[in-house]
Amino acid sequence: MKRYTIAIAGTGYVGLSMAVLLAQHHKIYAVDILPEKVACINQHRSPLQDACISQYLAEKELDLTATLDAAAAYRDADFVVVAAPTNYNSDLHCFDTSAVEQVLRQILQVNRTACIVIRSTIPVGYTAEIRRKTGYPNILFSPEFLREGKALYDNLYPSRILIGADPQDPALQKAAHTFAALLQQGALKKDIPTLFMGSTEAEAVKLFANSYLALRVAYFNELDTYAESQGLNARQIIEGVCLDPRIGNYYNNPSFGYGGYCLPKDTKQLLANYGTIPEDLIRAIVNSNQTRKAFIAQRALDLAGGGTIGIFRLTMKSQSDNFRQSSIQDILHILQSKRAPLVIYEPTLPDGTSFQGVPVVNDLPAFKHMCRLILANRSDPCLNDVSDKVYTRDTFARD
Repeated sequence: MKRYTIAIAGTGYVGLSMAVLLAQHHKIYAVDILPEKVACINQHRSPLQDACISQYLAEKELDLTATLDAAAAYRDADFVVVAAPTNYNSDLHCFDTSAVEQVLRQILQVNRTACIVIRSTIPVGYTAEIRRKTGYPNILFSPEFLREGKALYDNLYPSRILIGADPQDPALQKAAHTFAALLQQGALKKDIPTLFMGSTEAEAVKLFANSYLALRVAYFNELDTYAESQGLNARQIIEGVCLDPRIGNYYNNPSFGYGGYCLPKDTKQLLANYGTIPEDLIRAIVNSNQTRKAFIAQRALDLAGGGTIGIFRLTMKSQSDNFRQSSIQDILHILQSKRAPLVIYEPTLPDGTSFQGVPVVNDLPAFKHMCRLILANRSDPCLNDVSDKVYTRDTFARD
């Protein structure tokens, strides 16, 4: 295969894992606005908690340069991959795509020949709209299906590759097949299922896939709420349910609610995309998550009996250092509104500081001592000695 020059806009989990994957065989420029992240990557260290990314940066021969100079990175690129964040705007009921659009403007100011590949999650219909809006036809959409903390692994062993392109544009179809080949070349998995479809269909795949995952989380959380309220053994019920091969014994561990960067915003965006189209289920998924967090908060208040409630970790998953949109934060807000005494243990934050007005204590023995109840979305062996204080719904001790 020809050796390509590829720029990656953004070095979060999506962008950095893509940069490392492609840098095995091609020249990659990874663009970010944070000098400390750029320096870290150029020193062959990962700024993210991802074991596979850390290993590849340290051990593999990668043609990867991180840079703050976006224009220089984009100018001679054959492909530019956009991995900018798209947060959900609750006031406008849609994704905030301004970061994506800023990157697109920067690219088109210096390069009018590159194929642009959007990896950011976007509303259904966005790629077709932005092609019309910019007058630039060479834009693909290729959704990612990655887990935080295992982003590179999921690129090396992908469940599938999806490329969305205008089916009426032969040149763009050719570029879509080339980009799919780049992803296949970097992966370790062979015979990866690869689908080519319209960009709008690909955007819908992403939102419907994540909404189904959110549905599954919400289902087992509601099962767990029922079991706890009735004094039943949730684990036994879940195991009995999931032995049905049509249901499957996976993605079924109760939690304090689905959270993280993708599921909360993607379900809300899909609900917004429905508009006047009849639906009940998607709205129920969103509402169910709020109900679960309110239930957990009330249980914590009841069990603490007015004593100090400790929040053990703000992160969403046990192998992630990211706590954007983690469910425990919403529970924290509910507890604050009830004026419950609170303290947080979160090693990624400086000891002695505060998070949203709640003190951070990272001396673990001191944290344990001051808490009457410890809320842990995911259990941890370091809490075994105070198991009588720990409230968790982590039934299977896994994410």
